[in-house]
This record gives sequence, C-alpha cells and structure tokens, in this order.
Amino acid sequence: MAITETNADELRSTIEGSMDYRGNPSVRLSSGGWKSARLIICVEMAESFAFFGISSNLITYLTGPLGQSTAVAAANVNAWTGTVSLLPLFWAFVVVALLGRFRTIIISSSLYILGLGLLSLSVMIPSLCEAPNQLASCASQLQVTLFFCALYLVALGHGGYKPCINIFGGDQFDENDTEEEKARSSFFNWLMFGNSVSVVMTGLVSNYIQENVSWSLGFGIPSVFMLLALFLFLLGTSSYRFSIQREQKKTAIARVSRVFLEAIKNRKNNDSDETRVLLDHQSSKQLKFLDRAAISCDIVEIEEAKAVLGLVPIWMTSLVYAIVSAQSTTFFTKQGDKMDRLISPGLLVPAASLQIFISLTKVVFIPIYDGLVVPIARSFTQCPSGITMLQRIGTGISISILAMVVAALVETKRLQTDLTTPLSVWWLVPQYVIYGVADVFTLVGLQELFYDQVPNEIRSIGMALKLSIFGVGYFLSSFMIWVIDKLTSYSGQTSWFEFDNDLNRAHLDYFYWLLVCLSSIALASYLWLAKSYVYNNQNTREDL
Repeated sequence: MAITETNADELRSTIEGSMDYRGNPSVRLSSGGWKSARLIICVEMAESFAFFGISSNLITYLTGPLGQSTAVAAANVNAWTGTVSLLPLFWAFVVVALLGRFRTIIISSSLYILGLGLLSLSVMIPSLCEAPNQLASCASQLQVTLFFCALYLVALGHGGYKPCINIFGGDQFDENDTEEEKARSSFFNWLMFGNSVSVVMTGLVSNYIQENVSWSLGFGIPSVFMLLALFLFLLGTSSYRFSIQREQKKTAIARVSRVFLEAIKNRKNNDSDETRVLLDHQSSKQLKFLDRAAISCDIVEIEEAKAVLGLVPIWMTSLVYAIVSAQSTTFFTKQGDKMDRLISPGLLVPAASLQIFISLTKVVFIPIYDGLVVPIARSFTQCPSGITMLQRIGTGISISILAMVVAALVETKRLQTDLTTPLSVWWLVPQYVIYGVADVFTLVGLQELFYDQVPNEIRSIGMALKLSIFGVGYFLSSFMIWVIDKLTSYSGQTSWFEFDNDLNRAHLDYFYWLLVCLSSIALASYLWLAKSYVYNNQNTREDL
C-alpha cells in the first residue's frame, strides 16, 4: 500500500505534549507507539519474572527454612505485599515533585536489584557458617534479619518501579489520536499478557529450583532477570516519548489540594447568580459541593479535583477484591501443600507452582478478549475498549466471588477426604483459573481507570492509588487473619487456619465463605456507587 503525501506528513508530525530524549518535540514516525511499547512489555516481563520468583513461593520459605507457623507466615506475606503496594504512593509524590518517571524507573530499579542480591545472600549465610551451635544460632538470627531487610528493600524498589513503568508505557501513545487511544487500551491488555507469561515461567522454573535444588539459586535467578529488565529499558531510551507537564506555576497536586480547601472554606457561602449560571453550563454534575471553590479557582481546576475525588468510592469498594487476591499466594498454596502432589515416582508438584494456572488463564484469555470480545463489543457500544472501565471492573469482582465459592467447596471436600488418600492437588485448578479470568477484567480495568481519569501531571499518583488498593487490601487481610486466628483459637478451640500446626484440623473453608459474603456486599456497593460516576473524558460513555 503506497504512502500518500498526507500520510507521510502525518507520520512526520510532532506529538503535542511530548518530547524525545534530546528534549525536542517527539516525531510520530520515529518515537513512541508500538515500537517503544513492545520493548516496555519485554521489560515488564523480565521484572515480573524477578518479582514473582520471590513472592509466589514466599510463604513456603517462611513456613519451611524459617520455621514460621502458617498464620504468622500468611500475615507476614500479606504485610510485605501490602507494603509493596502502598509504597508507590510515597514514590508518586517524589516522581511529581522531583524526578519524573524515567529517572525514577532507573533509581528504583537499582534499589530493586540491590534488594534481590541481598536476599539471595541472606539465604546462603547458614551454609557459610561452620561454627559451634551457639555461633550457628547467631548466624541464623543474622539470616532472618538480613532476609527481611532485603525483602523490604525489594518492596521499596518495586514501589517506585511498578507505577512508573506502566504509565511510561501508556505515554508512548498519543491520547489525542483515536487510533492510538485504541492502541493504548490494547497495550494494557498485552502488558498483562506479558506479565502472565513471565509468571508461568516463574512457576515452572523458579519454584521448582527453590524447593528441589537450592533456595539461594532460586532467589539468585530473579536478580539476573531484574538486571536484564534495567538493561532493556535503557536500550530503548532513544525511541521513547517523554510526557511534558503543562507549564503552570502550580503543580497538579497543589491545584487539586487548593480546590478542596477552598470548597471547605466557602461551604457556608451562597453562590452568586453569575457563578451558578457559569457552573451549570461548564461544570460536571458530580460532587457539586466542590463548585463552591469557583470563587477563587477556575473550572479546569475544579474538574481535576472532581476527577480525583470521584475515584475514592471505586477505590474503597475494590478493597475486598484485594483481600481475595491475597489468598492466591498464601492459603491457596497451603491448601495445595496438604494435597496429593505426586505426578510421578519421586516428583512432586511445588504447591506454589499451581499459581501458574492464573497466568496461563490470562495468556489464553487475553488474546481472545482483545482480538474477539473487544471488537464485537465495540460495534455495539462505540466504546474504544469495548466495554467501559467500570463495567470491566464490576465483571471481574463478580467472577472473583465465584472463585472463592469454588475454593470453599474444594476445601470442604479436602477436609472430608480420608487423610490416608489425600485429595489430588488438581482439584485446586478451577479456583486458580476462575480467579485468572477475574484478574483480566478487574486489574486491567482499574489500571485504565486510574490512568485515564486523573490529570496527566499526576498520573503517577493515579497509578499509585490503584496499587494502594492492593496494599490496603493485603494489610486488611493480614489483620483479619490475626483477629480470626485469635478469636477462633481462644481457650484451646480449633483455629480456622491451623491447629497444632496442622491445616488438616483447621477450617479454612469458613474463612473462604466469609470472603464470599464480604465480596457480595462490596459488589452491591460498587454497582450502586458506579452508576453515579461521571467519566472525566467526553469520549468515554458516561454510564456503568
């Protein structure tokens, strides 16, 4: 197909609001787009292999070599994962005020690599100690201390890296171009696809090495992959588009904060007729109390504040989904550990490896969703992404409830099975698969929503808010486990999570049914609140 003069001019045109690595306006032909986005997907795949090489089997290491109980280990895993997801909020302000996304990715990746290296070193410490028992005990304490310090250094690095790399990938597409807007939506789908492929590789390689060869090697391989991620990212520097913040004296954070303060200060003032008429014609209908800031703030600033505050109800009603998510790397794994994992004489399936079914589901389902479901839905809805972001999130929450119902039923059957012939571990596959489908809807929906609905300058904060859903959710999960364990084990009763370190004498199914109830309440609240949400984008349909 010949390139017309008009098409050639379009390819040579510059992209409004972005520049190249030299500081010149970005040229459409030579920067950004899928060329850069594909490289960023590869970067994410390498990082995902590194992260899940640590996190997916963490509970096994804590309950094995470190000797922690199931409840304590699950609480520690949830606390660490919660920290991982909350730290992006800290980094987001650093990104906006000081570093920018590109520099933050480089600095946080370096911290990430250092943490992974120390983690691998901490596992090797006992083998380096050839000393009497007392010294060995000191070495063991040193191992534990170094292990957790390294683990939280990984969390610090990941907290800066994760939101920035996702947004940086989205920045490679021109949001003022309809075709590139469609491509951006597709990019987020394929980003999850790439992550899922890496998780499958982790389950097949890292988890097996950790449990059957060496924990030090199993933790060392992720360090190599994180080094590869940083190398690949730097390799594409000359092809990236860098977003230019609007040249205003006030930062986006200051503008949004000022609107809130002015609305509170003017809460008792009556609007003048002129102000009321102006707002009726130019402002959105949601969160009308912020319109009181119009006395000293302009309409654009008020709409930015409404966009940020409007996400809070979605944030709150998504917390239970994050609590459910926490179980896939903790209690799902401990379930599998108590089941028949033998696939051939002398060969056991690592319980943590079953998590690959979540990712395999994404690998299979995402191409179907992006290539078939979205175009069909788009022909009916005229929405670039097929269905709206809120519809996608709600669908995922609904499916996650089904996953917990299946998990509860399987656990009930496992407890009723004769322990001399334990239930096959393959009974767990359906709950992993169903949860994988839920992730395709909810995670990508949340990522798009918190990217699209905030001002460009604070998209790092928007993505950090999305990740903080899981941070708070994991902490809530940890708190729930602690409270329920204390209440149900009171006066020597049988704990829901274990009894005398034996999960077979516990009632994990009760906990799953509790999550089903909480998720159902959260879904009902989400649907009620989402119906009144107004998108901060005229190209997006304004209904659930």
